[in-house]
Amino acid sequence: MLWSFVDDHPIVNQWSAVGECPAETVESRAMSKGLRKLGFSFVGPTICYALMQSAGLVNDHVTSCFRWSEVQRS
Repeated sequence: MLWSFVDDHPIVNQWSAVGECPAETVESRAMSKGLRKLGFSFVGPTICYALMQSAGLVNDHVTSCFRWSEVQRS
């Protein structure tokens, strides 16, 4: 279900600095709204975006980070 908010493919961002990374996105707002409809609480768009980052739905490593390219290969 969570992958449906990113069309079943991870979002690959290309930030050059950490400050460019947003706290929430259109997708995280949609996820928050969907989870609230299912009865979940404490699922605001910022929390949902953090979940998306930690679960691999979003790659927010800066492009200079060695992990950015490693994550692309998986």
